[in-house]
Amino acid sequence: MTAERVRAIWCEELQRDDIRADDDFFALGGNSVVLVRIQGAYVEELGAEVPMDQMFLHPTVASISAYIESQAAATAP
Repeated sequence: MTAERVRAIWCEELQRDDIRADDDFFALGGNSVVLVRIQGAYVEELGAEVPMDQMFLHPTVASISAYIESQAAATAP
């Protein structure tokens, strides 16, 4: 499931294991440097290119996961 994989990426990059689906990335201490690393992990681990503006618009595991899934569905044959 996308949300579980996104959560694992966030946990690794933010060095936390208590992240919930509705936690705000920035409230967790996230910053632009971590966002860039997460952006790379999305490509590497999920095959999903997520523009930086979308990462700001979707600052929770749940919302960015829904965005990634919607983009995958839109590009599926």
